[in-house]
Amino acid sequence: MSGIALVTGAGSGIGRASAVALAGAGFTVVLAGRRREPLEAAAAEAGGDAVALTCDVRDPKSVAALFAEIDKRLGRLDVLFNNAGVGATPVPLEALELEEWSSVIETNVTGTFLCTQAAFRLMKRQSPRGGRIINNGSISASVPRPLSAPYTAAKHAVTGLTRSTSLDGRAYDIACGQIDIGNAVTPLTERMPAGAKQADGRMVPEPRMDVAHVARAVVFMGSLPLDTNVLTMTIMATKMPFVGRG
Repeated sequence: MSGIALVTGAGSGIGRASAVALAGAGFTVVLAGRRREPLEAAAAEAGGDAVALTCDVRDPKSVAALFAEIDKRLGRLDVLFNNAGVGATPVPLEALELEEWSSVIETNVTGTFLCTQAAFRLMKRQSPRGGRIINNGSISASVPRPLSAPYTAAKHAVTGLTRSTSLDGRAYDIACGQIDIGNAVTPLTERMPAGAKQADGRMVPEPRMDVAHVARAVVFMGSLPLDTNVLTMTIMATKMPFVGRG
């Protein structure tokens, strides 16, 4: 498979694994994120023509500069993986600071929108026209964890954006789908084996899965022809509490 793929939040975790896997599948990969050092390390791991570019997805000017650089260097974009995201401190709803709420919404929702909007503009005018957008939804897009209102609200919003993007992209050969991930082995899930808070208040250890399986799923979605789309994929540790959660 050949083409140009952009991964946001590519310096670590799911983003890094996906960028490396996309490069291994033959894509020229652009790795974007706020911190240059981990991005460059990830780009070196991806090898080939991988490019590391700093970007704050919350900032319209930063996003515009990122896509202008992609257009200038590479001339097109075939796959965008909107992966950048943050969570909030797990505190009671009434104790949540507005700044934390805003940070999660700005990164997970506004950042995804800004990158999607910029990708639309490029994908509509490039030749051949079109491309694919993959959004990182999380299983919190369907079912919340306790004390996760900002993250859950943001991921529900991402689902709505995915569906609208899928619909609005049809006329321009732009496909959009969402991957909902449960308990991949990354720094963000290190606490899971020791115990995660459940809906009944218990702390229960949760199984995790190798992040490489998530990366393979992203490559599968990104490698499909544009007349075929995975609208929603859930990939999860088989025995984690999701089906029947609560």
